[in-house]
Amino acid sequence: MTVADRRHATATGKPIASALAVSLSKARGRGGPSPLISTTISVASLDPIDLFAAARAQHLEAALLLQPAADRSIVGIGRAWAIQPGGLDRFSVATAAWRALLDDALRSGEPSDMPEGGPVLLGGLGFTGRTPDVDDPWAAFGPASLVLPTLCLARDAAGSYLTVAVGPGQVQGLDAAPLELLWEQVSRAADALGEARARDPDGGHETPGLPELGVLRNIDERPDRAGWDRTVGLFAGAVGRGRIDKVVLARRVVFRADADLDVVAALRHLAHTAPESTTFAFVRDGSTFLGATPERLVRTVGRSFETVAIAGSAPRGRDPEEDARFAAALLASEKDREEQAVVVEMLRTSLTPIAEVLHIQGGPSILPLRHVQHLATKVTGQVHDEAGLLALAHHLHPTPAVGGAPRDVALALINEHEGFDRGWYAGPIGWLGADGDGELMVALRCGLIDGSQATLFAGCGIVADSDPAREWEESRLKLRTMVAALGRVVEDIE
Repeated sequence: MTVADRRHATATGKPIASALAVSLSKARGRGGPSPLISTTISVASLDPIDLFAAARAQHLEAALLLQPAADRSIVGIGRAWAIQPGGLDRFSVATAAWRALLDDALRSGEPSDMPEGGPVLLGGLGFTGRTPDVDDPWAAFGPASLVLPTLCLARDAAGSYLTVAVGPGQVQGLDAAPLELLWEQVSRAADALGEARARDPDGGHETPGLPELGVLRNIDERPDRAGWDRTVGLFAGAVGRGRIDKVVLARRVVFRADADLDVVAALRHLAHTAPESTTFAFVRDGSTFLGATPERLVRTVGRSFETVAIAGSAPRGRDPEEDARFAAALLASEKDREEQAVVVEMLRTSLTPIAEVLHIQGGPSILPLRHVQHLATKVTGQVHDEAGLLALAHHLHPTPAVGGAPRDVALALINEHEGFDRGWYAGPIGWLGADGDGELMVALRCGLIDGSQATLFAGCGIVADSDPAREWEESRLKLRTMVAALGRVVEDIE
């Protein structure tokens, strides 16, 4: 008997239908439009990437947030409700819509010790909130999109909880059996994937988790090398003249492989090689936005918050001695410390009006990642009121680490000279709970995958003494996180 058979053979009754029964009865007895209904039950643990892969294979909308070092994950499947706000006020619009939905909701069974163990929104809020053109690679993702999944599995070291959600207006005539069947199908498929990995952990590949896709061909990039050099010089000159303190220039590089890219293998590679980062993936209409970001925008628990300033980069060494030399040089670099100081000061300025308590780490430390290391400064505190996650995100996004300072001037320069729409790249992604708390990360070290094509992104902070060649090399280092996960590393990324 397989693991999947044992899991389902030992299950008694219909747990989803039983958990929903009382709330469904109450909703039907109210009359009028039915409210949101959600119920949370304890379930056996599943590998989050296997579950995401099973949902994606069945052409279901799916989302994954995975923090291997913290042993936490969330997997969302399907769509019970969603909000897709655009523009600068998308944070407040999403907050108001979510609160209105929950005001009348019938919720049951939520664990008190896991904020993610209940109804949560999963998704992203876009870099600018601008609606992408219909022919843009970001078209399916919209300006922003926060989705309440039909099925959501939240897991930490203490256990796993499945939340089932029925959207407003969907109660009359609803039979819980299809929801039960949907969970049974995807969980069985996830178990089967896990068993296959146990039998063949390397998947037949020389390097565990890496598909053999041949050479990734660079078919388009914006800006190209000449445009990059010219724009870095332009931005550095603006900083030198005192017009601006810092501006971040990004690259968009499109690669094509010889076969469809293996999204699941890429996620395993990212989770394995960057356990201190948040591995993420969002599926929209067959396209998948995925990556492994080291940067938290903000996490909230009640009035308490955590964020981090990350800016300044150096390569990793080939051995511990070289690595230590690179780290020491990064800590001593005037250019990189200037970048870091701009981000820290922006956080201080943005948070001081709303923070009752604000703690900023005394100086930057080294954040080591697979291909690159950064300067990082932790920031924690408490706000005056329980404003909630999205209200804080509105104050913080975009930080100088991904936009620049002053913010408005930097964004105007990016819009005029970068040459492409960032979409969700460098925007907030993550989860928002029913109490207004949650965690948003900055979407970095990421790419948009559509069949055999990968659209990858990387950015560099430009200050007065930025050298175009050095910034180009830094962007290559950042791109390698995703290139290495998608197949054979291309040594000559241009």
